[in-house]
Amino acid sequence: MEFITALLNSFFFRERKRYKYIYIYRERERERKRYVHMKNRNVFLGKPFFITVVIAIVITGTLMITSLSRIGTNTATSFLCTFVGSRTKDAAETMSTQLLAILHYATTPVVPQQSLTEIRVSFDVLQLLSPCNFLVFGLGHDSLMWTSFNPGGTTLFLEEDIRWIHRILRNGPTLRVHDVHYSTHLSEADELLSSYKSVPHCLPPDVRLHGNTRCKLALSDLPDEVYNKEWDVIMIDAPRGYFAETPGRMAAIFSAAVMARARVSPGVTHVILHDVNRKVEREYALEFLCEKYRVKAVERLWHFEIPPTSKLLFGTRSTSFC
Repeated sequence: MEFITALLNSFFFRERKRYKYIYIYRERERERKRYVHMKNRNVFLGKPFFITVVIAIVITGTLMITSLSRIGTNTATSFLCTFVGSRTKDAAETMSTQLLAILHYATTPVVPQQSLTEIRVSFDVLQLLSPCNFLVFGLGHDSLMWTSFNPGGTTLFLEEDIRWIHRILRNGPTLRVHDVHYSTHLSEADELLSSYKSVPHCLPPDVRLHGNTRCKLALSDLPDEVYNKEWDVIMIDAPRGYFAETPGRMAAIFSAAVMARARVSPGVTHVILHDVNRKVEREYALEFLCEKYRVKAVERLWHFEIPPTSKLLFGTRSTSFC
């Protein structure tokens, strides 16, 4: 708690200093300090961005303390020096990422791409499952936050724009990112949705992704790391899908559904889809992620819990995702 308090004090100090220079020529020293103090409080209470920053700091600090506590316990009970060394390295990497997240969100004027209410959905899932395997379609200003929510786990980002990757990595060099290529265009969304059932390689129960070039909706050329892991949580907040020439999220949604159905480990796959206010995201979610698996809808975000094919009725050979 002392660590978090120190961070908050540092944040408030930065804000007071900024407003001090704004009003330096307007009032006498004592009146100016009093005014800046009150103005800073009003701005903080009145703007959701500053509230979000403080909440992000508190959440990240709490996660860091919790993860370090867990790591300390595991290390204390270990009898192998190599294991201890590995845990120490993991602890250092976790701390580095979380400190970068705190620094980033305490100093940047850019808000996350999701609202606080939407972020809370994923935070609750990760708090329950962490450390876990977390796959994120899209890289952005909130990527450090997502990584810090999964201490000790694997958080991997898939991004189409190599220039954007370099830009984000300047502030988050510890992020794990793969650049990917999408062969679809948003303008094809309706045609792909109406025709995929005529392509056997797109249909359950035997549909696969790796090397499946006959199904245009299947992401067939992703890095091996994506195919070799079972992802506990998949977030879809990319690729771009707001004008005809962009890739759209058709393939990302379809591929997330295929990954979830192929799960072998116990439990469900949590799929979190953003921007469901848009036609393509909504229609493809209902077709492949399924209304019956949706467990939460918050603003522009839907949360699905998709069981593996092995948990469905024995002997079923349905060619429908839902």
